[in-house]
Amino acid sequence: MLDTHKINEISNKIKEVMSTSPLADVEKNLNALLKGAFTKMELVTREEFEVQAEVLRHTREKLEALEARLAELEGK
Repeated sequence: MLDTHKINEISNKIKEVMSTSPLADVEKNLNALLKGAFTKMELVTREEFEVQAEVLRHTREKLEALEARLAELEGK
């Protein structure tokens, strides 16, 4: 059976190497690059999209009602 002390020691060494290696910087830079790209693309969340779609649907309904009312008044 493996010694848990040795496993913890190896794990700690790996964490130490990872934190001092350029790999950590690469990950941070990649995250910043992706966030910048997504911001430039002006992406929205699904929730924001659904809210705006509902607002648009409601606005279209009002427009259709107003057009029908205008047609009724023009017909008189």
